Amino acid sequence: MKEHPPRSVLLASPRSFCAGVERAIEIVERLLDQRGGPIYVRKQIVHNVHVVRSLEARGAVFVEELSEVPFGATAVFSAHGVSPAVRAEARLRDLDVLDATCPLVTKVHAEARRFSERGDTIVLIGHAGHEEVEGTLGEAPDQMVLVETVEDVLALDITGPVSYLTQTTLAVDETLEVIAALEQKFPQLRGPGSDDICYATTNRQIAIREVAEQSDLVLVVGSKNSSNSVRMVELAARGGTPAYLIDDASEIDPEWLAGVSSVGLSAGASAPPELVDEVVAALEALGSVTVSTHTTAVETIAFTLPLAVRRAG
Repeated sequence: MKEHPPRSVLLASPRSFCAGVERAIEIVERLLDQRGGPIYVRKQIVHNVHVVRSLEARGAVFVEELSEVPFGATAVFSAHGVSPAVRAEARLRDLDVLDATCPLVTKVHAEARRFSERGDTIVLIGHAGHEEVEGTLGEAPDQMVLVETVEDVLALDITGPVSYLTQTTLAVDETLEVIAALEQKFPQLRGPGSDDICYATTNRQIAIREVAEQSDLVLVVGSKNSSNSVRMVELAARGGTPAYLIDDASEIDPEWLAGVSSVGLSAGASAPPELVDEVVAALEALGSVTVSTHTTAVETIAFTLPLAVRRAG
């Protein structure tokens, strides 16, 4: 039998966990170590099914709303942030709250309050229904309007001063198009002092774009409700490379690999790095592979934990 040449696997770097995700997970882990279960978490702490299952096994209880949390219990807000109304409900229920909101999402909330206080109508660029968007909208519900596309911008009817904010996990290139449409429609438009799309989202998109250009197929490890993971798949596909989002190695379809000599591999910011290792192992089980890494940035950012979990950390 003729031996096939090794299939190359090109790992995108950066990939997997970002600083905000690591912080959020560590908050729950430390609480479980210090207090035992149950520790209640509103929504998924991060958008990854494997992370959620792992924490559930240790005693975390994930709920959709605070009404499911017993009065006086310990509760954690997810990395995606919450509205002021949710914080008020937590106080009414006398909950011991640990806030795992990513500091970069907190920055967007602060900008929303600042823009609303000066009387602006705020255009929020984001995906309807996403938890981060719902939390941000809650900061100024009477002064904020959500748009997703250029078409949405063209339909806006706003008088008076206008500013904009963005969800932190959007596709950079598509968001720039929406911002350009806003600037054309509202010449006096004001925005945040620095980009709202987070460094980790941007870095992973740059890396996957370059890897996709060198690959016949792209695999991105991440859950279906992970916005930044979905954007990475869309970005690779827009460049013409077939791309698939998988939760783990079990979702690889061998038919995808037919005629493929090079596989680009990355993971969204909420996907554990060991899942990438398992995908590589699965590809090795299907035939000889050579693995290399394409690095476009080195991330050194780390976020401080809340004092309540640092004390006994």
